Amino acid sequence: MTGTTEAKDVRRQGPIKVMVVDDHPMWRDAVARDLAEAGFDVVATAGDGEQAVRRAQAAAPDVLVLDLNLPAKPGVQVCKELVGANPALRVLVLSASGEHADVLEAVKSGATGYLLKSASTEELIDAVRRTAVGDPVFTPGLAGLVLGEYRRLASEPAPAAGVDEPKAPQLTDRETEVLRLVAKGLSYKQIAERLVISHRTVQNHVQNTLGKLQLHNRVELVRYAIERGLDEA
Repeated sequence: MTGTTEAKDVRRQGPIKVMVVDDHPMWRDAVARDLAEAGFDVVATAGDGEQAVRRAQAAAPDVLVLDLNLPAKPGVQVCKELVGANPALRVLVLSASGEHADVLEAVKSGATGYLLKSASTEELIDAVRRTAVGDPVFTPGLAGLVLGEYRRLASEPAPAAGVDEPKAPQLTDRETEVLRLVAKGLSYKQIAERLVISHRTVQNHVQNTLGKLQLHNRVELVRYAIERGLDEA
């Protein structure tokens, strides 16, 4: 038991702080209760968009579990404002809508993942854990949609840049290898199995790469990699 506790402490000091935002009180309370029972620290809840922004700024959660259809201020605007102010914040959208336009708008506003409300409690708990480390989580079928959109955006002409553009940071061979698999849409667990390394080592490589490239999360990393054709390599 002691060894397990120490291993967890290395990864994170204390439980993951989560905030739940939904305008339906019974649903919001049920999600908050399920997450608390799973060991998360539910630091706040909110029932509308404006309340969500205020409380999130005060409570400083690690992960925001966010519905899109909110009164006062839509969920995508909440996401955009909070991630803009704090790029380290992870946002997991939990929505009844599987419409492609809603999914893409959420991701463009800064969401790390998108889960449908039809997901099981176990799927939600796993999704929040993965979202906390920057692993994008999507309901099956939606991940391909998002990757396809990134490829479309990456194929568009880039805005004109100055002649003296800074030289691209140097990544190690292993970092490039991990980045290539990230671009293909593999999860950290799948990358670890493919490269026969630990899940934690994959996380370390991703964090090092984010730092070198001055990116904030894995969603941005996927787009960076696709823009450079690494998903086709």
